[in-house]
Amino acid sequence: MRDPLARRDDEPEVLPGRKLAGRVTETLVAPFDHFETRAVPELRLSFAGIEGDLHAGLTRRAGGREPWYPRGTEMRNARQLSIVAGDELARIAAAMGLRAVEPHWLGANLVIDGVPALSMLPAGTLFFFSGGATLKVDGQNAPCRVAGRAVAEHARMADREAGALLFARVARRLRGLVAWVEKPGTIAPGEAVSVRVPEQWIYRP
Repeated sequence: MRDPLARRDDEPEVLPGRKLAGRVTETLVAPFDHFETRAVPELRLSFAGIEGDLHAGLTRRAGGREPWYPRGTEMRNARQLSIVAGDELARIAAAMGLRAVEPHWLGANLVIDGVPALSMLPAGTLFFFSGGATLKVDGQNAPCRVAGRAVAEHARMADREAGALLFARVARRLRGLVAWVEKPGTIAPGEAVSVRVPEQWIYRP
């Protein structure tokens, strides 16, 4: 007799959730009217995001990433923080022929090391920080020419526009994640991070 709970051939494969561990190596804030960030001793988080950061707010205005809304439509802000990994930035730099790509060039707020393939963590992943704060992943942070142009300018590339285009191509799925604050608190360099990856599946009805 067939097990009624067994997966049918027409059902998606389901991968169980898992736990990972990492560590915060840098904390950064965008304190002015530009997306580039600078290092700070800690991040102070409320439900609106990082206190004093350019991207803080319970809501934000729709832009090019949300073509289903008229530009400027007020919507929930699920892009309060940008998270990157040092090893993935090194891969981007190597692909661009650069010595390094620094997190502040990209407007990153957190650098977390020790988590394999950080940019591939799925939406819904939770980051539990040892200081008490919790972040929830909204999704990947797709590379764009604006960030690419900042990289090209800081790296003093001869052709800035070509560098911006190259970044947008090679940084795909390596640009990190965007997340929002599920539980306020503070985050400081050196903190341990417990990463809880949710159950996953590919929806193919």
